[in-house]
Amino acid sequence: MLAIQSCSKSDAKMTIDPPDPPTPAECDLSNVTFSNTVWPIINANCTSCHSGSSANLGIRLEDYATVKAQASIAAGSSGSLIGAITHSSGNFPMPKDRAKLSDCNISKINKWIQNGMPNN
Repeated sequence: MLAIQSCSKSDAKMTIDPPDPPTPAECDLSNVTFSNTVWPIINANCTSCHSGSSANLGIRLEDYATVKAQASIAAGSSGSLIGAITHSSGNFPMPKDRAKLSDCNISKINKWIQNGMPNN
C-alpha cells in the first residue's frame, strides 16, 4: 500500500501580488539598463511617432526623462507605457498599426520599471 502525504494549509493569510508576465526562457534579464536595453527598444519602436513638437498624443519618448515619465504612470492607468506595449485594456496598443513588441522586450522594459527606472 502506498501512502501519500499532502501539504497542510497554513492559517496565516498571505498577500499575493499579481504575477509578472511570463519571461521567455531565452530572455536574459540579468543586466537590464536604460542605455543598453530599454533605450534601443524605445528608439527602434517608438521615437518615430513620439518625439519632437509633433509627438502623437503629446506623448514624447525621446530621452531618459520622457521615457521615465511615461513609465511612471501606473500600469492599470490609461496612457501607461507598460499598458500600451502589453496592449492592456484602456490603453492604445503600441506600436500603432504594428505587431506587439516581443515578450522578451516587454519583459526587459518591465524589469527596468521594477528596478526603479534607473538612468544607467
